[in-house]
Amino acid sequence: MNYSLGEDLKPFEIEIDKYRPYFYAGASGDFNAIHIDNDFAKAVGLPGIILQGLCTMAYVYKAFANNIDPANIKKLKVRFRNIVQPLDRLTIKGKVSKVENDLTTIDLEAVNQNNEQVITNGCAVLEM
Repeated sequence: MNYSLGEDLKPFEIEIDKYRPYFYAGASGDFNAIHIDNDFAKAVGLPGIILQGLCTMAYVYKAFANNIDPANIKKLKVRFRNIVQPLDRLTIKGKVSKVENDLTTIDLEAVNQNNEQVITNGCAVLEM
C-alpha cells in the first residue's frame, strides 16, 4: 500500500468493551489494580478502572496496520494524553506528513466520544 503526502487515513473507530482491561491484563501480565479493581481505581482518584496504555496504543497501531506487513513498521510512538475507560468510543485519525525515499511518516491522534484527545503526537514510520 502506498500513501501520498497529505493523505488522510480513513478514521478507525472502536468501542472499548467492558471486559477489555481484564482480557489485556491476562494477555500482557499487567494486573495493576487500576485496570481490574473498580473500588481501588476510585480510591486512588480515578473515575473507575482504566484501559492499559499499551492496549490503547495497540488500537492506534490497528488503525493503520491492517494492510501492512508488520516488518514494514519501523517506528511507532504516541503520547498518552488522557485515560481510556471501558465503553469509551475511540476515533483514531492519521495524516501522511512525510514521504521520503522509501519511508512514509503518518501523524496519529485518538479522541474519545467527547472529542477529548487520549493520544497526541502519535507517529508511525513505515518502509514502503
